[in-house]
Amino acid sequence: MSTETTAVLSERIAHRGVRVFSAAVLVFLVAPILIIVPLSFNQSSYFSYPLTGLTLGWYELVLGSPEWRMAILNSFVIGLSATAIATALGTLAAIGISRPSFPLRGVIVPILIAPMIIPIVVVAVSLYLVFAPLGLTNTHSGVILAHAALGTPFVVITVTARLMAFDTTLSRAAASLGATPWEVFRRVMLPQILPGVATGSIFAFATSFDEVVVILFIGGTEQRTIPRQMWAGIRDQINPGILAMAGLLTVFAVVLFLLIGWLQGRSGAPAR
Repeated sequence: MSTETTAVLSERIAHRGVRVFSAAVLVFLVAPILIIVPLSFNQSSYFSYPLTGLTLGWYELVLGSPEWRMAILNSFVIGLSATAIATALGTLAAIGISRPSFPLRGVIVPILIAPMIIPIVVVAVSLYLVFAPLGLTNTHSGVILAHAALGTPFVVITVTARLMAFDTTLSRAAASLGATPWEVFRRVMLPQILPGVATGSIFAFATSFDEVVVILFIGGTEQRTIPRQMWAGIRDQINPGILAMAGLLTVFAVVLFLLIGWLQGRSGAPAR
């Protein structure tokens, strides 16, 4: 067997090996989700197979329950509000730290992304110690600010990555033609970095929508979100409604991932 034939055979084996390994990892990650979704249609209230029958009763239970409806409303109100704050703060921070003349960048950047690195329990306790004296615990404002703090690092990272490909000469050219700083940002910079801003916003919203630890420390009964309602459904008594909500959240997560993929494709496309 020639050396060239051996090399081609080795490449084929390596290529197939990578495919098999990737498929195994994908099954390992997705299997728990694929197991839960069919259970949400099970007539039995037990969280186990085999299925005793198919029903939409658990979805009707979730959508018809005042507690679940309040949790859904809270999740969207808090998530969208926190995302708006995180997007504004994260974008401004990314623009600032992306400037070559920005001082102490090596110190400030780790501080900005600290909520992503520090264990969430530590963050929750710290937020509680800060918010409690200010009267922000058990309030929507406190939960929104806490979730905004958790989502801002994602916006900083995605916008900073987009700014690395931004041609700063465009801003200088616009300024030399008489454009104000706001006009330069709105008409020159923002269209170029918008995919990064949108991607960071989606990650910030997903972080708020999925967060449960901070809400246990900061939020009260009126601020109960979907994750906290699911947590209560497991801790207090086994509620099959959490399986239906898990199915709905799975569909919602798929939509978010598809949107992120589309935005990343837009981000990688050449600017027109």
